[in-house]
Amino acid sequence: MQRAFLNWSGGKDASFALWHMQQQQQYKVSYLFTTLSQAYKRVSMHGVREELLDAQAASIGIPLVKAYLPENASMEDYNHIMTNTLTGLQAQGISNAVFGDIFLEDLRKYRETQLAQIGMQGIFPLWQKNTRQLVLDFNAAGFKTVIVCTNAKYLDASFAGRVLDEQCLADFPPNVDPCGENGEFHTFVYDGPIFSTPIDFQLGETVTRYYEPARNEDDCYKKDAEKDWDTAFFYRDLLPV
Repeated sequence: MQRAFLNWSGGKDASFALWHMQQQQQYKVSYLFTTLSQAYKRVSMHGVREELLDAQAASIGIPLVKAYLPENASMEDYNHIMTNTLTGLQAQGISNAVFGDIFLEDLRKYRETQLAQIGMQGIFPLWQKNTRQLVLDFNAAGFKTVIVCTNAKYLDASFAGRVLDEQCLADFPPNVDPCGENGEFHTFVYDGPIFSTPIDFQLGETVTRYYEPARNEDDCYKKDAEKDWDTAFFYRDLLPV
C-alpha cells in the first residue's frame, strides 16, 4: 500500500477526504500536514487554535506535521516552507499528497505543479463531486462541524459559530457554495467516524479581521488584487475545554 500525507485544515473537506481514503484502502495516510500562523499559533485562514488541532490529530490517531508561516508571508516564503516540509516527508517514504479540493481547477493545477517538482503525486478524492450532496453525505456519515470563519463579502457574522446542518444550508444566500469552495466560509470538525472521541470546545467571541491583498506575481491562482480580493472576515473563536 502506498503511503500519503493529507493536507489537513481541521475542516470538513479535509475530514471527508480522509474518510474516503480510509474507505478505499488504496493508500495509507501516514501523516496529517497543517500550516499555522507563527505569530498566533492558529490554523491558516481558519483561525482555529493549535490546541484544538492537536486534539483532532490525537483523536484520529495519525501524526500531525506542522509548518509555521511568518506574518505577511509572501508566496515565495510559502513555497520555500512547503518544499522543505514535503522534502522531509518524502525522505520518510511519502510519495502522495491528498487534498480536499472539489472544483477549483487553478488551485489543483498549482498544487500538482508544486508536487511534481519534488516527484510527488496529488490525490483528490472529492474532486468534481456535487457540493450540496457532499455536505448531505458528510452529515449522513456522522460528521459534525461548526463554521469558524466567514468571508464578509458573502456571509455576515451570524453564521460564524453555526453548525453546518440542513437548516444552515437553507439559510445560505444563493451565491454561497454549500461547501464554501470559493472561500465563503471555513469549518472545524469536532465529531465523526474518523475520531475515536469527540473534540470538546466552547464558543468564544466573534472578531473581524482585515487583510491587505498580496501582490506577488508568482501566486498563480490568486484573484485580481485590485478588483476581487476579499479583505474582511468574521472569526468565531473556539475555546478548548
